[in-house]
Amino acid sequence: MKLVPFAAALLIVTLLFITSFSATAVLSPAPAPSGFGFECDAKCAYRCSRSGWKDQCLKYCGICCGKCKGCVPSGPYADKAQCPSYRDLKNPKGRDKCP
Repeated sequence: MKLVPFAAALLIVTLLFITSFSATAVLSPAPAPSGFGFECDAKCAYRCSRSGWKDQCLKYCGICCGKCKGCVPSGPYADKAQCPSYRDLKNPKGRDKCP
C-alpha cells in the first residue's frame, strides 16, 4: 500500500519537471537577427520618420533593405538613385515597391 503514495508523488514531480522545462523553453530569448536587420531597422525608421503611412512604410522599407543588402536612401526625402537596387524594385503593378 505504500507504493501508491510513492507513485503519486513521482508522477507529480515528473509533471512539475516537464511543465517547468517547457515553460523555460518557451520563454527563452530569440536568437539575434542575422544579416542587416538592425541596420535596416534604424535606416528605415529614419527613412519613414515623416511618412503619413508609417507602418506600411516601415514594412516595405524593411523588405527592400533586406533585398538590397542594407542599402536605403539616406533621409526621408533622399533620392532613390543613391541605391539603384532599392530604386529598381517594383510591385506587381509596376509601381515602386520601396518608399
